[in-house]
Amino acid sequence: MQDIIANIANIGFPIVLCIYLLTRFESKIDKLSESIDKLSEKILQMKNN
Repeated sequence: MQDIIANIANIGFPIVLCIYLLTRFESKIDKLSESIDKLSEKILQMKNN
């Protein structure tokens, strides 16, 4: 039983950390994607003028 608890403690932390980091990066990636889309639109506008 103690082995199971130790494994949960050792493996659970990295899993929680990964989930936290993925959710943090997801919002940053969404913002980056929006910025790239806006930049593409601006480049096309400049190209057409």
